[in-house]
Amino acid sequence: MANRLTPNASYSVTLRVKIQNHPGKLGEVTTAIGKAGGDIEGIDIVSVGKDFLIRDITVNAASEKHDEEIVQSLENIDGVETVNISDRTFLMHLGGKIETVSKMPLKTRADLSMAYTPGVARVCEAIAKDPEKAFTLTIKKNTVAVVSDGTAVLGLGDIGPAAAMPVMEGKCQLFKEFGGVDAFPICLNTKDPHEIVQTIKNIAPAFGGINLEDISAPRCFEIEDRLKEELDIPIFHDDQHGTAVVVLAALINALKIVGKKMDEIKVVVNGVGAAGVACSRIVMAAGVKNIIGCDQSGAIYKGRKENMNWVKDWYARNTNPNLEKGSVHDVICGADVFFGLSVPGVIDTTDLQNMEHDPIVFAMANPTPEIMPEDANEFVAVMATGRSDYPNQINNVLCFPGIFRGALNCRASRINEAMKLAAAAAIAGIISENELHPDYIIPSVFDRRVGEAVASQVEKAAYQTGVARRERTDSDSEF
Repeated sequence: MANRLTPNASYSVTLRVKIQNHPGKLGEVTTAIGKAGGDIEGIDIVSVGKDFLIRDITVNAASEKHDEEIVQSLENIDGVETVNISDRTFLMHLGGKIETVSKMPLKTRADLSMAYTPGVARVCEAIAKDPEKAFTLTIKKNTVAVVSDGTAVLGLGDIGPAAAMPVMEGKCQLFKEFGGVDAFPICLNTKDPHEIVQTIKNIAPAFGGINLEDISAPRCFEIEDRLKEELDIPIFHDDQHGTAVVVLAALINALKIVGKKMDEIKVVVNGVGAAGVACSRIVMAAGVKNIIGCDQSGAIYKGRKENMNWVKDWYARNTNPNLEKGSVHDVICGADVFFGLSVPGVIDTTDLQNMEHDPIVFAMANPTPEIMPEDANEFVAVMATGRSDYPNQINNVLCFPGIFRGALNCRASRINEAMKLAAAAAIAGIISENELHPDYIIPSVFDRRVGEAVASQVEKAAYQTGVARRERTDSDSEF
């Protein structure tokens, strides 16, 4: 069982097992599952026969292979038969995870005549005369498009638009659950940046904002920049900016624990893709002056020629003030903070020991981080990952529902840097000074205060920076 990942609900199965009704037989079953490394979540009786019971045993595993091992562990027990195996994750996705629901009942002719023809014509004419009325008289007021081309999905890479749909549906669920924002998944069968931009522009009239998702770098930068210039609704690439906002929130609180200042620390970023660049930009905007990015070719510095593109050229010109060169193992020496947005196993305990005192490590590769917390904890002051089964999960859901809620509330034309910084400060501020702890620098994704706090501060920043278009009423004057 060495090196096995922690059992979790992602690989949860329900085993329907027919067990002879003999004393100790259920104990044999649970013992076998335990020896196989399974985590039993529940046992339920389905039916009772003359000399047998049928039970549903729900078990968390660590992988599909582990699921198979758990099932096999029951095969050699006399009087036990596995009748059926249900993968709970696949069951959750049957038929998709979202649906459209009518807000108004259509029970009478009058209802129908107002919701549709002929009454709807009057509403259409009102919008034709004043297009701004679309924000109040259609779903545009509270609806976001979640758009992807399926080229950079989670840790899966380029799996295409159809395979990306379950992720986009899940994103829409999170928008609704944590921000009250309606969202719809749109997966595009093209990788061409121009076609993606043009398609989004063509569908934009129906939406109050666009959330770009899982589009590979460096195309994602071009697509976002063009849409920001050509549309007057918020455009937000969550893989970049959602991650960056939550990382900054975590860093704000982590620095309080170690007693260091933003403008005095050295930060090393491994992985200079969409998220790595955005994390670098936002912490620089927050005051970090010495930041070094690394890719497969090592440190990025002004004048480097190999493995460069236009985004890395910008990075080279604006970071690494001391022109440090070499591998991540070289430049991590003396660093106060490490951000990992790359691949598993990039750094080891020797690297942590070469960092400055009280190092902060955010190892965010998923599902296996750049260094496992079990290995790192002895050598770091604060540790965070992207996983839910360890403390301090860097999870975008802390950001994007609230940031869009705030932007939609004030009818913002864009999500600017001030709004992102406000979102990070709001997330960090959920945890009071008395609550702050190395294992609690970031609130839980289920903390319902987060979405409201982020929305409030983002809306405030939008008004302060002049991108809000809804006229404030007296009730909006205080946040």
